[in-house]
This record gives sequence, structure tokens and C-alpha cells, in this order.
Amino acid sequence: MLRSPFQEELDQLEASLQEEGALVLRVLRGALNALAQRDVELADDVIAFDDDVDRRYLQIEQGIEHLLALQTPVAIDLRLVLAILHTNLHLERMADYGVTVAKLTKLVADVEPDPLLLQSLEEMGERAEEMIRVALDAFANRDLEAAESLVELDELIDRSNRRFVDRVVEIVGEPGMREWALRMVVVSRTLERIGDHAVDIGEQVAYLLTAEFREFTDASHRG
Repeated sequence: MLRSPFQEELDQLEASLQEEGALVLRVLRGALNALAQRDVELADDVIAFDDDVDRRYLQIEQGIEHLLALQTPVAIDLRLVLAILHTNLHLERMADYGVTVAKLTKLVADVEPDPLLLQSLEEMGERAEEMIRVALDAFANRDLEAAESLVELDELIDRSNRRFVDRVVEIVGEPGMREWALRMVVVSRTLERIGDHAVDIGEQVAYLLTAEFREFTDASHRG
């Protein structure tokens, strides 16, 4: 059967969303590498590369506007359009968080880092990358189980963050470490927020499949 122009455009929007996700992963990995290597030039590259994510974000937004002007979608198509719209925003914000990591890296690149804190941040970053991949795959495959698994992965990031804070308390008073440690607290929180956005994408997958929006976790009851 021939696909309608509307359906073809909708398919292209979803493909662009996956491409944006790949760009976000590049931003995050670059930021984590810059942090681990104290590489200011790589941090600058990450900051500049965010423009590519922003262009893809705007392209998807404009595509949705054109799609809605072309035809008013109903039922599953409407849910897909809305899910793409929200997921597009979550991905763009994830990239912004990656830029935040790169900017903070530049501010303390001349300070010798605490190995244990750096290891914790790397673990959190790897978890965040995994969550982004799971979220994107769940969207592409319409996989509710995978989407719901993001909650457990997010808890692993939260645990790492709590261990990170405990270590910060131990070293923040050491000479020369205060600024670095406090900057890294922001990095830790930033990685945690990336995980939260991945969970939000999982919620969009659940909405797409069930036609009911529900939060996987209640933020007011989280530890």
C-alpha cells in the first residue's frame, strides 16, 4: 500500500528524533571525556556541537507545525505527534546539560581531581548514556517494558549521586579542593537530571502505547 504524504512526513519526524538522540549521546560522551581528561579544547568542541542539536530540535518543531497544518491527526497518530513533541524537548535539554558539564570542566581544568569522585561521575555518566539509549530504543520499538525499566536504571544514578555527596563532604575542606568539589556537585546533579529526562521519555512511550499519561515515579516521594 502507498503511504500518504502525511504518514511519510510523520515517519521522517520520528527518524529525525532518533538522529537527534544520537547527537545528544555524542554531546554527553564528549563532555564526560573532557571532564575525565581535563581537556579544555574538547570541552569547547562539545559546547560548539550543541548548535547541531539545536538545529535538529528546531527542524523537528517546524516539521510538527507543518504536519499539523497539513492535516489534523487523530488517535494513535495524534499521540505520536505529541510524544515526538515532548521527547524533542527532553533531548534538547539533555544536550544543554552536557554543555553545562563541559563549561564546568573548563572552570576547574587546572585542578587535580579527586579520583573517587571522578570515578563516581564516570559511572553516573555511563548510566545516563545507557538510559538515553534504552529510552530511544523503547520509543522506536514501542516497548513498554523497556520504557518502564528506566525507573530502576534511574535509581542506580540516584544511588551513585548519594555516594558522591558523601565523598564531597569528606574532602570539601581540603586545601585547593573546595571549588572543584562544589563544581562537581553541579555536574553530579546535571547527570542525575539527564536520567530524569530519560524517564520522562519512557513516560511518553507509555502514553503512546496506552493512551494514558502516568508518571512512573512520584517526585514528591523520592529519596
